[in-house]
Amino acid sequence: MTVQMLNLKDRYEQVVVPEMQKKFGYRNPMEVPRIEKVVINMGVGDAVQNPKLLDAAVEELTAIAGQRAAVTRAKKSVASFKVRAGMPIGARVTLRRQRMWDFLTKLFYLALPRVRDFRGLDPESFDGRGNYTLGLKEQVVFPEVDYDKVEKIRGMDITIVTTAKTDEEARELLRLLGAPWAR
Repeated sequence: MTVQMLNLKDRYEQVVVPEMQKKFGYRNPMEVPRIEKVVINMGVGDAVQNPKLLDAAVEELTAIAGQRAAVTRAKKSVASFKVRAGMPIGARVTLRRQRMWDFLTKLFYLALPRVRDFRGLDPESFDGRGNYTLGLKEQVVFPEVDYDKVEKIRGMDITIVTTAKTDEEARELLRLLGAPWAR
């Protein structure tokens, strides 16, 4: 992989836009779908008993994303889980612009290849509107997370929001950007 190809924003402008115009017949480059934002969500249900776990999760998510993570709070009370409305139960971060492109580069080329038994992304995980969501079981696949300092292995959901109208357009957009799809 050359350094030129790892800059996903340049790759989008120089390679993806012309390819998508040719394949889908867009007349104007502004019609080509683009990535709007990436949302990373980490649920910390254990924070009900131990609030320090939430602080650790926020710090790890901040290191991974390169942007301060926000604490999410419960919307409703759930007695069986001992959760009251307003209690902190997770962390999330929304990435846009350059941080989004940097994170996607890190995700596609560094983190996903480090996932144990990784065979590619599931091409069926689209929502019908061109947005893709994937779940990771471990936060330690990212190089910023120090394995020795991790209190608990925790998963996260990553949603890639695109302007594509169909799942097929979004799948092609991500494929051209270098997303490793399962065959």
